[in-house]
Amino acid sequence: MYDPSHLRTFLAVAQTLSFTQAARRLGLRQSTVSQHVRRLEEAAGRQLFSRDTHSVELTEDGEAMLGFARRILEVHDQAAAFFTGTRVRGRLRFGASEDFVLTRLPEILEGFRYDHPEVDLELTVELSGTLHEQLAAGKLDLVLAKRRTEDPLGELVWHDGLVWIGAERLRLDPDRPVPLIVYPPPGITRALALEALERQGRDWRIVCTSGSLNGLIAAARAGLGVMAHSRGLIPPGLFRVPDRAGLPELGKVDFVLVHGNRRSPAQTAADALAAAILTSGTHLRRP
Repeated sequence: MYDPSHLRTFLAVAQTLSFTQAARRLGLRQSTVSQHVRRLEEAAGRQLFSRDTHSVELTEDGEAMLGFARRILEVHDQAAAFFTGTRVRGRLRFGASEDFVLTRLPEILEGFRYDHPEVDLELTVELSGTLHEQLAAGKLDLVLAKRRTEDPLGELVWHDGLVWIGAERLRLDPDRPVPLIVYPPPGITRALALEALERQGRDWRIVCTSGSLNGLIAAARAGLGVMAHSRGLIPPGLFRVPDRAGLPELGKVDFVLVHGNRRSPAQTAADALAAAILTSGTHLRRP
């Protein structure tokens, strides 16, 4: 009833909320992406996206289709691998940024190891900037990390806004420097937070530096200060700082998959894991 190619196109649009971005990801014409979505909507008998000239949003039926599409494609890929006799093997060095410590990434990796038991998966958890450096140095095969929106590097998983977060009872004194909780350099959120405060002309001071997300969360929950963080990945027990605090806008970041040397022996395994992550898409960030 549902064509797998249409389902893959649907997931790409749902994750990027852009027909243009989905077309780039899939290597298709934008008209083909629109056609796939239209045919899937005809097959389902429901509208899956509400769209105008400025935005694309999932409808309630589109949200429901997300779960079905993921499960259908997962079973489809398992069946294809079984009957074609293809087995993914080898060593795969995968890097994930600290942002994903509290997400469903462990479930995705568990499923990947179950589907590909002959892959020797090595996981590195680090700052996004550090992971990009290690990938460029040939020390990793695949990276899931943040990038600045203007950076063309990598395959988009999803867009997200950055927000200021802190303890629920935290109050900022407008006459004192902003107390900051930050990753060490080359943390991308650190750089964006400092740049935003500098543009506003707001004084700041660093009250906590940690390379561990859990360390930053502990400091924030203790009320030591505020931190810049992805809006879609706000940890439990922390809250957006209200606009009345007068903190500057932080802008957006992209979460992307970046491949290392495409000619390496790990390419097939890296492609398989990248496909599993892209299929999960925004589902990844839900606790």
